Amino acid sequence: MSLLALAQASTSASASTSSSSDTELDAQVDFSTMLMHRQREYSGWFGCGTKMQPEPTDQGYYLEQYVLGVLDFSSQYGIEYSISYTAANVVGRPSKFPAYGDYPETFTMRTYGDWWQRAPSATQEIQPQNLPKLATHDYIVVYFEDYVVPTEVAIFETFNPGAVIRIWAYGLTKHWTCLWEALDTDLAPTSRNSRRFAPPLLKTTMITKTLRIDFNHSQLNYYTEIDAIMLCGRTVSGRLIQSILEEQARVYKPHSPLSKMGTGGPISCKLRTLKFKPNCREKNDTSLHEFISNDLGKFLLDNRQEDPLDTPACGMCVTDLPFEILLKILSYLDLQSLFSVGRVSRTFYDISTHPLLYAELNLKPYWPVASSELLCTLARRATMLRKLDLSWCGGFNEISPTEFKKFLTQRGDNLTHLRLNSCKFLNASCIENVGIVCDNLIELSLRNCATDPPLLNFSCLANLKNLERLDLFQTAFDTELLLSMLEGNRKLKHLNLAFCGVSVNMDDVADHLATYNTQLISLDLWKAHFLSARGLLAISRCRQLEELDLGWCLREASLGDGLFQLLSNCPKLRKLFLSAVRGTTERDLLHIATLGKNLEQLDLMGILNITHERVFDILVHCPKLQLLDLSFCDNIMERDFDLLAEWSRQFKVDIKSSRIFDTR
Repeated sequence: MSLLALAQASTSASASTSSSSDTELDAQVDFSTMLMHRQREYSGWFGCGTKMQPEPTDQGYYLEQYVLGVLDFSSQYGIEYSISYTAANVVGRPSKFPAYGDYPETFTMRTYGDWWQRAPSATQEIQPQNLPKLATHDYIVVYFEDYVVPTEVAIFETFNPGAVIRIWAYGLTKHWTCLWEALDTDLAPTSRNSRRFAPPLLKTTMITKTLRIDFNHSQLNYYTEIDAIMLCGRTVSGRLIQSILEEQARVYKPHSPLSKMGTGGPISCKLRTLKFKPNCREKNDTSLHEFISNDLGKFLLDNRQEDPLDTPACGMCVTDLPFEILLKILSYLDLQSLFSVGRVSRTFYDISTHPLLYAELNLKPYWPVASSELLCTLARRATMLRKLDLSWCGGFNEISPTEFKKFLTQRGDNLTHLRLNSCKFLNASCIENVGIVCDNLIELSLRNCATDPPLLNFSCLANLKNLERLDLFQTAFDTELLLSMLEGNRKLKHLNLAFCGVSVNMDDVADHLATYNTQLISLDLWKAHFLSARGLLAISRCRQLEELDLGWCLREASLGDGLFQLLSNCPKLRKLFLSAVRGTTERDLLHIATLGKNLEQLDLMGILNITHERVFDILVHCPKLQLLDLSFCDNIMERDFDLLAEWSRQFKVDIKSSRIFDTR
């Protein structure tokens, strides 16, 4: 559904009659109308309903089908050139279900619980009032072979189920529809068994073959794993699909994308409010013209409705409050409510469109309806824009690269925070625009934007000189460019290079960090490559480090003195992830216990040489420890699990192991 509602100037029926006083306000995206329109059709947050398509009168047979391909995802545990724990594993029939356990052949996302939100690298949401009650942490978009009218969606969960919070479908009319939405109680811990999760869907006549599954990890004890997704429903004939597509092409004209919105100028809005239906049986055009010209004013006066805001008992109305107070009140509203308030009156329109209310914009929660038209309207209002989050927006060509560049050219010169995570509309020209226009950025997030290095040209990002946070999670880039950016941004505090691709030599990056970025607070090198003990020694020179993730990126037989130097030089370390760092020795574990006084999160998953004696040392000497991951540590035997459970309760530490136990 397009968001734009073009303002209509009051028109006359003849050349001799016009009324400039009734002209609508400047053309804008009628955001509130769009969302209220959807709420009438749906229910819940954006609704669990459907944009009604023509009733399928030519339904075929009942069909159960599995995923044919993956269109998009926000994160994955595995890497692109591997089959382990990647999004592609949801394609086809279940390979492990109904077995329960950790399987590399499933789809696993990057985080679990709220541990990443507690870490020093955690970011604050821009415009948090826009977020729904159950926020989405991750998602996956999949497609199937045949169009159906959906009756059931089944998700096969084989490890730590319970993270699914919404199921969306993308219809033939190019609208996202929420088929099911979880309640708070649905996130309660589930039994430790695999499950075929098939919640009751909203009854609908929409036709789809594309689904999006949203996940919230806040209540997960450990990583959740998805084996397969099944879409069930009635097939429809090709003739019906073609007729719907032809109708869509006829109704939704490119030059008039909002004809279906049913909005108009102030006169037509008022008449709709009063449910006015003129009796024009003869000479329709003339009668209506005469009414508007001669009797409309009297009609509106006779039907005037008293507004409680204008005539309160105390004799004072809301608009009598100082402008600054009203502006402060409206600053707590989410974007949808802000657009709604602007429809109350001219006064509220003027206040609700004040640039200070649009200094921070977060469209990520509105990804189903974000479009180029919305950016056009926001460009007129957000003249003082400082922070912008467009993550997850613009799928299926809803935002064009041209409109994004236009918006950025108009409003990007004062931006300090820019988040474009999983924005598939980005191209080389868009990235070039960011580097040229947004030279005041202190935060740039490009998570999961390009897995193929030639796709995006990041060379213009070398123009950025004020960055304090750079997030390139799962985004491929060139080593020389990265080194240039590190050299040019001496104030850098947070750097995420997880899944950065095989072309980047992390030892060279570590050397640059030790030379130019000594104020670094957090560094994520999860599954990065070519980091050796030499690189670890270089990282240890960043003495302000509070968070370091080296999971799966140190494959050497020995770390030498690297870990000792790191713990000695970086006493502020609160989070240290050493997942699958096979070179970790018993001596290294003793250094952790001795020097890790401020550690709160410690991941030793897959460490070969750890014993329950070393675990006890760490628990005793690290009093601030809250999380300890010992999953898949070969020397932690079955007989040790009960002891670990007891220690977990004794030291009040959440200990993860290959056998999950209750820490209560």
